[in-house]
Amino acid sequence: MKAIVYRNPNDFKIEEISLPVLESDEVLIRITASGICTNDMRDFKGESNYTFPRIGGHEYCGVIEDSGKGVDKNRFKKGSRVVSYIIEDCKECYYCKHGMENLCEEFPKSRIFFNPEGMSGYGGFAEYLKVKSNDICFYPDNTPFEKMVLTEPLACVINSVNAANIKFGDDVLIIGGGTMGLLHVMAAKLKGARVILSEPLKERCDKAMELGCSEAFSPLECDPIQRVKELTSGRGANVVFNTTAIPSVAEQSIEMTAVGGICLLFSSIHPNRPLAVNGGTIHSFQKTVTGTVSPTIESFQQAVELIAKNLLDPSVLVEEIFDYKEFDHAMKTAMRPDTYKVVLKFGDLK
Repeated sequence: MKAIVYRNPNDFKIEEISLPVLESDEVLIRITASGICTNDMRDFKGESNYTFPRIGGHEYCGVIEDSGKGVDKNRFKKGSRVVSYIIEDCKECYYCKHGMENLCEEFPKSRIFFNPEGMSGYGGFAEYLKVKSNDICFYPDNTPFEKMVLTEPLACVINSVNAANIKFGDDVLIIGGGTMGLLHVMAAKLKGARVILSEPLKERCDKAMELGCSEAFSPLECDPIQRVKELTSGRGANVVFNTTAIPSVAEQSIEMTAVGGICLLFSSIHPNRPLAVNGGTIHSFQKTVTGTVSPTIESFQQAVELIAKNLLDPSVLVEEIFDYKEFDHAMKTAMRPDTYKVVLKFGDLK
């Protein structure tokens, strides 16, 4: 099978590698599409300190090609449209036992990140991928792959939105209008919130308004903290999602949060320096500051349900679809600051 293999930072080749050998409880997925994530970009550039050679790609979808001898062939039928949960959770540690499998103690040590004896990586930038059958989620046969490929990003956002406990009529501020920010806009609207976006690019503000955002402004054209307070009768937002990696913006996001509100740091911080936080304000005004990372099993299945039932269409954020052989062009497009989701196709998307 063909795979996009990172040999070194900024160095890739499309190589012929062996088809995965299935264990008894595994399913072989024929990949149809894979999205390029911000983490894939950092990974490709060698900013993540993982081992090479490496096959990236964790936002993938496809169809069942084969299954191990212990897999129920009546349930896992060849040709079924599927995605799979990407966290190789151990199911044994404290966090797995408490419904926080996205924080599994063993996952950061797994061969996905470090495999000195061979290939590391999620493996979605290839024609085939094997996964455990209990990680599979099914889609109806008529679900477009262009929607399915955004399951994992949407699942991350749902985990974030679930943590915020948004109530009807809440003022929700989303900082950053990229793919993840606009998925937050769409998900928060489903929760009955009034959604406000802070985003410097006018085109992204316009896109947010098309998706149901109530207000969108550029933080470069005003004092963003004061603007949020103006829009919320001086209180600040009940819920703030920071989807940017900028440390100073993370600091601002806490100031934009209302008394008794919650501020969620959705994005990782780059560079990851300590934040200057007013602890007295957090204490006196009972603000909650937390983070969210990766999808849980529950949020992953919820993403599948939203897409499959046409309750949310993430494909409106697909910027461009490239054949996987155009990986270099696709990665350069994804790295531009003005793009949404760039997708690689490994087969027919019909």
